[in-house]
Amino acid sequence: MERIIPEKETLTVEFKSDKNKLDDNIIFEAVVAFANTEGGDLYIGVEDNGDITGIHQSHKNTIMLSAYIANNTVPPVSVRVEMIDDVEQVVKISVPKNSYSIVATASGKTLRRRIKADGTPENVPMFPNEMSTRLSDLRLLDYSVLPLYDATLEDFDLLEIERLKSNILSYNGDKTLMELSEVDLFKALGFVKEEGREIFPTVCGILTIGKVESIKKFVPTHAVSFQVLEGTSVRVNEDFTLPILAAVEKLSSYIEPWNPENEIEMGLYRVSVPDFDRRAIREAVINAFSHRDYSKMGRVRVAFNDEGLTIANPGGFIEGVSVNNLLTAEPHGRNPKLADVLKRVGLAEKTGRGIDRIYEGSLIYGRLLPDYSASTSVTVNLFIPRSKPDSQIAKIITDEQNRLGRPLPLNTLLVLNMLKEMPRVTTNQLSEALNLSDVIVRNILDKAIDSGIVEGYGSGRGRKYILSQKMYKEKNKTIGYVRQMDIDESRYSELILSLAKSNEFISKNDVVELLHLNKDQTYRILKKMVERGSLEMVNKGKYAKYKIK
Repeated sequence: MERIIPEKETLTVEFKSDKNKLDDNIIFEAVVAFANTEGGDLYIGVEDNGDITGIHQSHKNTIMLSAYIANNTVPPVSVRVEMIDDVEQVVKISVPKNSYSIVATASGKTLRRRIKADGTPENVPMFPNEMSTRLSDLRLLDYSVLPLYDATLEDFDLLEIERLKSNILSYNGDKTLMELSEVDLFKALGFVKEEGREIFPTVCGILTIGKVESIKKFVPTHAVSFQVLEGTSVRVNEDFTLPILAAVEKLSSYIEPWNPENEIEMGLYRVSVPDFDRRAIREAVINAFSHRDYSKMGRVRVAFNDEGLTIANPGGFIEGVSVNNLLTAEPHGRNPKLADVLKRVGLAEKTGRGIDRIYEGSLIYGRLLPDYSASTSVTVNLFIPRSKPDSQIAKIITDEQNRLGRPLPLNTLLVLNMLKEMPRVTTNQLSEALNLSDVIVRNILDKAIDSGIVEGYGSGRGRKYILSQKMYKEKNKTIGYVRQMDIDESRYSELILSLAKSNEFISKNDVVELLHLNKDQTYRILKKMVERGSLEMVNKGKYAKYKIK
């Protein structure tokens, strides 16, 4: 008989022996720990090593056990309890992850699960700072609005207040803020909180316009690191603590020398393009400050190396956001008030879709996409790879945006990028790869076809899409276009004619590159096409060229 119960414990699997009647409080604590982490299954009647020893008589009433757990957890946890017949009878308690609050036992214990250094799980107390992190993950707490009762208005830096006003003017921020008195400005931006007749600075206020010594005292978790690595050599390694607006300026001045520009050809013009899009970098840095977890020690880290640029911050993705749905999840920050300040100042994207700008910075030049795959439950890690821009793609996108008089939507850019990487794809394939609905993908493709930048062939569900021929104007690009159309031996002549129609002349080497045939095979095919009259040979021998007859 195949074993039903897992072989070992994990973050979402826990075993409890019931040979000597398991203490009910241990059951409640295990349920609470699961609910405060990722949810999971508690198996009663299984030893820590996985041996199945069976349950005690007192735990065989599954309905009563379920009600007992609900009555002894706050808020009540609704679990599913079932009896499993394996080597012995075992009770399986399935605990859902609580996405609405922190759960405690009726006696007041709050726990969570974690993985120890040896890879085994354990239940541990959840401390106050961890509760803050959990609540902010669940969007139930904005850490940045918390008042600092030991701070006063004297902890605000006059120079930073002037920097704030200067940024509003420079970055087209909310100009109505400039009309307010200083105290009213603090209130409008959430820099202070009134309690009775007293006014206390908030975490947001100290982070934005606080004195350096006040930041170190009241928000000691806030720090910044800038690094430049070349091979294994460390060229720059600097840590500092500054108010956020000053930190952004300092990082910008540090980044610029390590973000050189290179010229690319776009039609008749040569355009200077930096290695990394400046607006994308700014949005990524602002995101790191506004979404980091200020209840945890750590640094916002900006690092260049030979492979690319990394921007990381303490604090994982909030509830409902993951690497897979970054571009479609509802925008919501870990520190909404701080994020709102950065938007009103003009530094952050006003729609809250800074992530779109980060991706757009790579897509408009046909570069490799930003990568968040190194992110964990405690860190968001953005990596923007170094890659050469695709001048042809960049020109087509620029021309199309000029024709429309506006930027192309991000989803359109994503579809074009996918067609560049995966030609001959269906709407279903695009939908799955981009995590977009079929309706959205079809709408994008229809508009792109009308604009002449995408072509479709076939019909029905099997209809496939490719980048249009105007994306491949040069001969070597034209070969890439024709190859998208699918290579089949019966279609060699058709593909060669398609290539010839796109160019004044073609050579035997062009056809070798197109069809991946050897020169003898290519010569025989071209000879037959000349004999049939579909091609005309111009010159002979090694300099032979062919054109449409």
